[in-house]
Amino acid sequence: MIYKIYPLFVFLLLSFGKDSKNTADLKKNAIVKSIAKVEKVTVDSKIESVYNSLNSNNFKMPELKTFSEALKGFYLLKERGVIKKNILTLIDFSLSSNTKRLWVIDLTSNTILFNSLVAHGRNTGEEFASAFSNLNSSFKSSLGFYATGEIYQGKHGASLRLDGLENGVNDNARERGVVMHGADYVSESFIRNHKRLGRSQGCPAVPVELTNEIIQLIKDKSCLYIYHPSRNFAMEERLIS
Repeated sequence: MIYKIYPLFVFLLLSFGKDSKNTADLKKNAIVKSIAKVEKVTVDSKIESVYNSLNSNNFKMPELKTFSEALKGFYLLKERGVIKKNILTLIDFSLSSNTKRLWVIDLTSNTILFNSLVAHGRNTGEEFASAFSNLNSSFKSSLGFYATGEIYQGKHGASLRLDGLENGVNDNARERGVVMHGADYVSESFIRNHKRLGRSQGCPAVPVELTNEIIQLIKDKSCLYIYHPSRNFAMEERLIS
């Protein structure tokens, strides 16, 4: 896997130390730039290969850019042992809430298992998501990377706890009670009657009929990523150790 190539880069860096300090520094800077360039090409190539080999299972495919950001984070989190499963859940909040903008992907078989409607927070926007928060009682969605937790029985029935992995972005998720649960306002009939999907208090709510299947599959340390183009990909700098 791509997340296992980093030790080789470290070894190469440490092998440059026999020249004078200035010369060594120059060589190190040059090799760091070269490695970064090769690493980016290698990672991007790997991700594009994975994307092109995805079995869509007759579902709509996510955008390559969105999938690429999600997979980069997945590799890093897997390398650090933060997540355990080869399951990636991707939510694209750049899309209309009237479209199926959640994907559950098995990265072992490279197969899309689910493509579903998913709600955003009531203060995050109407049909489109546009405002996000990490604050209690904001009723807004939080972007970024999460590790899935345990299932419990709540007011919406079986629900899945989520642990936000990015400082200042979503790390209050568990305290806020941001979980994945089913809701009757996440349905095609609600869209027909209201011209948009229903909204949550900040939770990524999914259709009732899919809830048990999805949360049983992704529970216990799989990766969930909520994307929006307003946020730059800087997960590594904010990742909770």
